[in-house]
Parts: sequence; C-alpha cells; structure tokens
Amino acid sequence: MRIIESAEDALAFTGCTLVPTMGALHQGHLSLCNQAAARGVDVVVSIFVNPTQFGPGEDFSRYPRTLDADLAALRSLPTPPAAVFTPPVETVFPRGTEAALREAGSIELPACATAPQLEDRFRPGHFAGVVQVVSRLFDLCRPSAAVFGTKDFQQLRVIEQLVASSQHRFGALEILRGPTVREDDGLAMSSRNRFLSAVDRERALGIVRALQAAQVVLTPAAAEAAMAAVLRAHGLDVQYAEIRERTGLVPPSTAAVRGTCQALVAVRLDSVRLIDNDVW
Repeated sequence: MRIIESAEDALAFTGCTLVPTMGALHQGHLSLCNQAAARGVDVVVSIFVNPTQFGPGEDFSRYPRTLDADLAALRSLPTPPAAVFTPPVETVFPRGTEAALREAGSIELPACATAPQLEDRFRPGHFAGVVQVVSRLFDLCRPSAAVFGTKDFQQLRVIEQLVASSQHRFGALEILRGPTVREDDGLAMSSRNRFLSAVDRERALGIVRALQAAQVVLTPAAAEAAMAAVLRAHGLDVQYAEIRERTGLVPPSTAAVRGTCQALVAVRLDSVRLIDNDVW
C-alpha cells in the first residue's frame, strides 16, 4: 500500500476505483473499500479534509484527523488499497485555499444541490465545496469508478448528477453506491459520533426510531409528522425530517406510496450535527 501525495503519483493509478474520504475512517468507510476492491482493479483511497465544504462556524478545525489510525485500518483490510492519496492543499487547490473558496461560489451546481432545501438550506455553500473537491480528485486520479456511501444521500445524488452531466470531463466514470453501515444499536456510523456523550448517544437513537416510525404509516405527510414527533420526543433539534422523491429530492405527490421515496433526517445535538436516511 503506497502513500502518495503528488498529482504525478496519483496519475499512475489512472483507471482505479477511487474511494474519496475525509479520513477518521470507520467501518462504513472500510465497507466502501471492500466494495471497491471487488471490482478487481487498483483501489485508491483519498484522505483530504476539504476546507471549501465547511461553512462559517462549522467544525472544520475540530474535524478528526487520525491518519495513523486510518492507515492501520486500511492495511488490515482483506485487500488493502493499492494507494492512499493524502494530498496537501496545494495539490488539490494549486491557487490556495482562499482562491478556492472564492472560486467555489461560481460553480454551476446540479439541480439537486440547490432545489431540495435540505442540506442546501442548512449548509449554504456546502455542495459547491463538495463538487469542487470531488471534481479535482477525479481530475487528479482519473478513476474508472468511485464509491460513495448512501448515508449522505443528497450528496450522492449531487455527485451522480454532476458526473452524468459532465461526460466531456469525466468520461464513462461510474458512481457506485455503498449501503449505510450501522452500529449495533442502529445508529448510522459517522466520524462525528465520537463527539457524542453517553447521554447524547441515547438521544441520537431518536434518528433511527424516527426513520422506523415513518415505515408504519401510508402517506408522506403522515411519515413526516411521525418522524418529527419521535425526534422531538428525544430532545433533538430538528433541521429537517422529510419524505422526498428519490431522483430529484423534490416533494413527492400526495399519491406517492411507500417504497418509492426517501426519508431524510438532519438534527443537531448541541455542537454535533447528524444526518441519516432510509427508503420510504
């Protein structure tokens, strides 16, 4: 397993399967690596905490950076990646962070990054930074496929739409979906779970219980009401608890039936923000 930092070294893995991460790896990330390895080509895992996708007051400065532990976890996989790409900021953004932040504001985004009023409402500028850094990683590594988890469902749809509309840039790049991996108690794995106290960890289970509550009602409106009630009963600050059409993440018709949509939740527990989703 090679540790690489330069654009030149990354190009040596053209045609790889890329697993983009910000590090602080957990079993969810490692499952994406195993899924990538099953394709039978070189796997490259990128670890880069992207400054342009964090807004003012968000947790960029305290986002966990655990490179040594991440490398040990990757080496322990049944098939370790061929390379771990840990680029410095100047490799990803040659003009520097400040210029990258300015340039992010002019990026043309897919509709599902601006229309749903989900993450785009509560994290303005976030998807511009995501699209910017993911595009740069694709340019640097030139993968044949990339794997993204479904826990960040809106982000996944943004990237899928980005690639579908940019074949002139990314060619036949395939975006693969990795299922959400959960703790034994059902909480979706997240690098931010480590910031939860024991009390907040129990409160966070309201997210899972809310998604479960949505499954036993028959209309989108009833599902949203059920989720909101469970979340508030657990003392969570609810940002959204929505049922959305799965492709464009717009509100579904009143005739929508279970199994055709996605239930999406975002909450805050003091300084920790968590998201989750499930098929509805």
